[in-house]
Amino acid sequence: MAQLDTRSKLAILADAAKYDASCASSGTSKRDSRGGKGIGSTEGMGICHAYAPDGRCISLLKILLTNSCIFDCHYCINRKSSNVRRARFTAQEVVGLTLAFYKRNYIEGLFLSSGIIGSSNYTMEQLVEVARSLREDHDFRGYIHLKTIPDADPELVRLAGLHADRVSINVELPTRAGLERLAPEKSEARIEGAMAGMKSSIVEARDSSKRFKSAPRFAPAGQSTQMIIGADAADDRAIVGRASQLYDRFGLRRVYYSAFSPIPSASAVLPLTRPPLMREHRLYQSDWLMRFYGFTPGEVGEATGADGMLPLDIDPKLAWALKFRERFPVDLNRAPKEELLRVPGLGTKAVGRILSSRRWRTIMLDDVDRLTVSIAKMRPFIITGDWRPTLLIDRADLKALVTPKPKQMELFAA
Repeated sequence: MAQLDTRSKLAILADAAKYDASCASSGTSKRDSRGGKGIGSTEGMGICHAYAPDGRCISLLKILLTNSCIFDCHYCINRKSSNVRRARFTAQEVVGLTLAFYKRNYIEGLFLSSGIIGSSNYTMEQLVEVARSLREDHDFRGYIHLKTIPDADPELVRLAGLHADRVSINVELPTRAGLERLAPEKSEARIEGAMAGMKSSIVEARDSSKRFKSAPRFAPAGQSTQMIIGADAADDRAIVGRASQLYDRFGLRRVYYSAFSPIPSASAVLPLTRPPLMREHRLYQSDWLMRFYGFTPGEVGEATGADGMLPLDIDPKLAWALKFRERFPVDLNRAPKEELLRVPGLGTKAVGRILSSRRWRTIMLDDVDRLTVSIAKMRPFIITGDWRPTLLIDRADLKALVTPKPKQMELFAA
């Protein structure tokens, strides 16, 4: 590893970081370097590796401090027994890369994780040193996300929150049985204990900021976590329930889902094939139903089939509506917001516009068509001033009528 130059290390450790999905952020405190002080800024709706909600493409330097690790988790390509090329950055190398990339306008922040080297405390010290040096030595005001280590000393984890915008602690797998089987060196109790400690520190810091203007900020973008799906036998109903518990108990900003990907020289206890990527997408949709549409975990679970899995051909909201047809059709001119949010195809923005518009005029089918992508999916579930589905909601072939038709994508479409 000592013979590798910085470019070679970056190639290895940036590739090794691609399995971390939780690199998006919103809600952090706004900072900028106007006035000639400091370097960088945080602004807009969030920082991610693709597109922000306002359409901006924003990126992070997303790397590992090292892909060496003393743990031997079966599902991890960087596990101790894995035959991969190893590399390691020093804390100052990461600081230098972050500043150099920012000054070239390549990035707007840093996402830093690491394998465990030496010990959990030593690794956590190195991660904190990167963030500390950027903030204190270079007055870096851009976004920083640190992946913390649950086995590390709580004081080190707390220091991470003083310098980072967001911190995250991975629960790894949806069930305790899965964790014990695939990552026996990790403990659900230690992971949850670290998450609880982080929640307490965030709440305490927010209370202090209300009373004292000089109170230091602490992880203003909160904490998140990530779980791997498809590596163990957990079904979607169990995963949804687990995510809901994490949101309630630890005040998380996000739960990220990462579909298991087969790795070279994989352990015999792992599945031979990866789960469909659509499964990951459906779980994210179910997550939004709980966070923004008022669905309970039990209601999302009711959208699953007999095998506990969400259907792949239709979204969870439509699957729930098809199971509970007695709740429909919904009158868009009279129904409360809670019922409008249950209508397949109606998003939160469309519901807001309907509620605002119907105060002054009767909502017609053409009005809904202008607010949504596909009016065909909604017709059986709504009543408007000029539309009533009559017996459409009771048709035996309703699912076939509202299921989106497969569409061949074109790589070079105009």
